[in-house]
Amino acid sequence: MDEHEDHGHSVAAWTAVIICIIASAIMSLAVVFPNRWLFVGGVVLAVVGVVAGKVLSMAGYGAAARDPEQAPSIH
Repeated sequence: MDEHEDHGHSVAAWTAVIICIIASAIMSLAVVFPNRWLFVGGVVLAVVGVVAGKVLSMAGYGAAARDPEQAPSIH
């Protein structure tokens, strides 16, 4: 039986995704209104989002590891 994995249901994942979406919007604006520094700022913000997600995950705000025997399963 396949194991159900819990992807993205954590504070760390949501924080990283929201920051990266904002960074993508900033980089998109930099393409529409040609501005190199705005694009670089968006790239830096995207890196901050990835780092923030990893740090929050390491701090215990990530998806909790579960024992497959105790986790509820859908059959």
